[in-house]
Amino acid sequence: MNVLLIDDDINLARLLKQYLDGYQWQMLHAAAPSDAYRKINEQMAGEQPLDAIILDIMLPEEDGFQVCRRIREKWDIPIIMLTARGDVTDRVVGLELGADDYLPKPFEPRELVARIQTIIRRLGRAAERNDSKNPDQTLKFKGITIQPLTQEVAVEGLPVKLTTSEFRLLHLFASSPGKVFSRDDIMNELRGTEVELFSRSVDITVSRLRQKLKMKSKRMFITTVWGSGYRFTGEALA
Repeated sequence: MNVLLIDDDINLARLLKQYLDGYQWQMLHAAAPSDAYRKINEQMAGEQPLDAIILDIMLPEEDGFQVCRRIREKWDIPIIMLTARGDVTDRVVGLELGADDYLPKPFEPRELVARIQTIIRRLGRAAERNDSKNPDQTLKFKGITIQPLTQEVAVEGLPVKLTTSEFRLLHLFASSPGKVFSRDDIMNELRGTEVELFSRSVDITVSRLRQKLKMKSKRMFITTVWGSGYRFTGEALA
């Protein structure tokens, strides 16, 4: 496993590296965003790409939210955000920007390892399901086309830019048209973390996704099933 810690706490970096060495994981460390971007570029272009990023919120140069946003614009690497803050709003914002999980400081290193392993397994299972359902990876519906391999979406022929969280949510819905997904179903599928704490973030993500996918006809691809959740109502093309 190859991970990058982005945190200006040198002592934490030293202790965490010692712990991860016991798992035979390679941990790189960047104390500032500028160094982090350089290391991400190097690793993702090399033979040992990053498997996960551990990202603190309180950083010099830029805060962790800005760093998460910039990473998600270019890479789809699993991100776990760290913070000393206990504010639920911070957690929701981080998840909405594309983080895969959230761990407040102080934390147990073994919990961090378990969360990273869970994310990797979940993404692997999702990829296997997608491959078996649709070998060419392209989902086509009337008015919308979804390409999972490149995370590209077009509505009425025009490209739509989505965050990683928004794309993963759309792909989840579109992979099972008509199926009703509850908030818990969505959080378990996309996050695997404290569902009850972050269920409100599902509503926020769905709202933003609807706005970005809005057609000229004002038809909505995602509808609310009151008391139950949400479902995708796109009309599949042969």
